[in-house]
Amino acid sequence: MALRKIALEGEACLSKVCRPVTDFNSRLHTLLDDLADTLADSGGVGLAAPQVGVLRRVCVVLDEEDQLIELVNPEIIYTEGEQTGLEGCLSVPGKYGVVTRPEMVRVRAQDRDGQWFEVEDEGLTARCFCHELDHLDGHMYTEFAEKMLTQEELDELLKQEQEAEAVKKQAEAARFAKEQEAAGISAVGKAEAAAIQAKALAEAEGIDKKAEAMKKYGEAAVIEMIMNALPEIAKNVAE
Repeated sequence: MALRKIALEGEACLSKVCRPVTDFNSRLHTLLDDLADTLADSGGVGLAAPQVGVLRRVCVVLDEEDQLIELVNPEIIYTEGEQTGLEGCLSVPGKYGVVTRPEMVRVRAQDRDGQWFEVEDEGLTARCFCHELDHLDGHMYTEFAEKMLTQEELDELLKQEQEAEAVKKQAEAARFAKEQEAAGISAVGKAEAAAIQAKALAEAEGIDKKAEAMKKYGEAAVIEMIMNALPEIAKNVAE
């Protein structure tokens, strides 16, 4: 097993149609192992043989559960729905484009020993199936991108996504607190709810260190709630 050099956009191997695999031997096994190692080293989610200069219909995909899927002579046999989102490529580093793909994709392929199987998935993994199989036919996502993003546009899009996630977390924290209040929880329970809400608010603002997050948002609120709860605690103990 070894790391292989990833070809970059413009290199001839990325624009050629790959040949089917006919020999399921140790050379194929080595290629698959090297693709897996190179993918892990790169931090990507998919890699095709032509991206490392080998014109064979072979690729590997890392699904959303971090399970590696080896595909030999793959073909898409069914698609459903539609998704539009950002897409990048290890052969086009630092660039992203907006690409529309099927929401769900089913692939028929052979494993490293030549046995046929089918696999289907949705979301990011479905997108990755399409992306890698395009490589096997000499195509790259840049050919299908509705729009390529500049670095400034990408930064702005990521900022909008972070802000949307922050709003979502704040809404979830507020909903949780409201549900707890409606359930008639005790003052001690309110303190726990305040801590949970504080953590969500802290995460929404991107505070990395939990200790700092609680210090900024949680500590004062929790202490105040517990102090307010002391009379009720004393009453419960007396009873």
